[in-house]
Formats: sequence, C-alpha cells, structure tokens
Amino acid sequence: MSETVVADFVGRFFAPGVEGEPPTGRIILSQRRLVLAADGSKETIPLSSVFDVKLGQIPPEMAGYFNDTVTVAYRTDDRRGVAAIEGTDTNIDRFATVLFKVLLNGTPALARHPAKVGGRVVDSEAHRARLDVTQGALSFEGCPEPFTVDLRNVVSVERADRDLGNGNHPVISFRHIEDGTAVTSQVGLESGRLTNVLGRYIRLRYADVQEELADVELGEEETEVLVAAYSAGPGVSLSKVVDIEPQRLTMLLNGLIDEGLLVDTDEGTKLTAKGRVVVGQRIENVNT
Repeated sequence: MSETVVADFVGRFFAPGVEGEPPTGRIILSQRRLVLAADGSKETIPLSSVFDVKLGQIPPEMAGYFNDTVTVAYRTDDRRGVAAIEGTDTNIDRFATVLFKVLLNGTPALARHPAKVGGRVVDSEAHRARLDVTQGALSFEGCPEPFTVDLRNVVSVERADRDLGNGNHPVISFRHIEDGTAVTSQVGLESGRLTNVLGRYIRLRYADVQEELADVELGEEETEVLVAAYSAGPGVSLSKVVDIEPQRLTMLLNGLIDEGLLVDTDEGTKLTAKGRVVVGQRIENVNT
C-alpha cells in the first residue's frame, strides 16, 4: 500500500469469503482503502465504495462471534459486502472516529444554516462549503459565514429529501442548541452515499449522550436548575437565579453532579455534555 496509513491494529474480522471462526489479523486503514488481512484471508475495501458505518451494531449472522465492533457496508462491482471488525473498546472507538474522518473530511457540501430558528423557518440560502470533522464537532468552511456545530448539543437528527438549490436530494437535517436557541441546519453532500455516512456519524455521537441519559429521571426542579446553570454563565451564583431554598438547592446540585449532568470547576458549576442535551431538549420543546 503506497498511500499513508492512518490506522493499523490487530483485531478479529468477518468479511465476504471468510468461513468458520473470524480470523485475527491486521486492520489497515489508509486515505483510500481499508484492508483486512490474515493468514489465508484478505479483503480490500475501497473507501469510495463505503455507504454505511455502524458502531456496536452486529449483523445477526455474526452475533455469536463479536462484541465491540465497527460494521462497514460497501458496494463494489455490483457486489454488496458487509465487514465486521472487532477490537478493544479503546481501539474500536478510535478506529470508528478515524474512519468517519477519512470518509468525510474535505467533502464538498451544500449547507443551509440556519434553516429554522426555534420553530420558525428562516429564509436563508444554501451555500457551498467544505466539511471538516473534528473531535465531536462538524465545521463548515469556505462559505460566506463559516460555522461549527458541537455534536454534544444536537437534540434530534433525521434524513429527508430537501431542495438546497440543486433539486430534491437526500439531506441530513439536525437540530442543535446555539446561543440558547434550538437551531435546525440542513446539509447535503456530493453523493447520497456520503450523506448517509454523515447522518450515521451525527446519530452516533447523539446516541452516545442519549444512551447515558436513558436511566436519568428528572423532576421540574432539577430541570429548572440545569436551565439556570446554562443561562447564568460562569461566575454567577445559581442561588441568585432560581427561587429555591438554599438547602434544597444544594441537595439538588449534589444529585445532578452524581448523575453526571453538572460538574464543579474552578469557575463554578457547569453543565456536562449530558446536561447540555437535557437543556437543549427543554429549549427545543419551548421553542417548537
């Protein structure tokens, strides 16, 4: 392989043509292709053929073999293939992030931002931009007003057909919190294949926080405290923002810290990523 290798680790894999127990071999990722190689078995997947990437979702026929996996779906020469790759928790998460970056970084995009502010449709034009995937964020550069979306602030995501100035095509529409308001952005890439991959990446990061919130149950007071922590900003005492008796407020704050929704810092009590999603959902419900 002549191109630069961006990931190289040992793991187990399943790919078309593999029979019996999945072999252990090298997983090699470059800017152009993914290679799965073991004694007597090798699968080369051009990245230009990849149309879906899933983390932790194992095809039924492979469920007896794998735990922590990245599943890659691709199509070459009218052949549809699915490869499953297993590694350690750390390796497989890092590999998934690198794979999404290689697939998406630098891709030309059409972006309408914002398409909605709260529940109000905004008459904004779609502009050509360059997509960059950073750690936990999407950046759109080269357009009249470059913007970045922190994926921890995404509160919903869907794929739908929209016209961004080039006719109806698949578009990823996602709501996120920006300066205290629920904003909807719409993004379409140069192909339906890559638009699908982008949607999967946004859903993956959104699902990470949603999964952590699945068992969290909050009352009105807890939610009020979270919204106040979001609105107050650094250095502002929450006791001056919410109408809650100090002893009760302390108890609520301790509970929210235990739930991982707030964290104490040198600058005061701040929202965690989980806390921002809770507040984002509350703001979205108010605005829509």
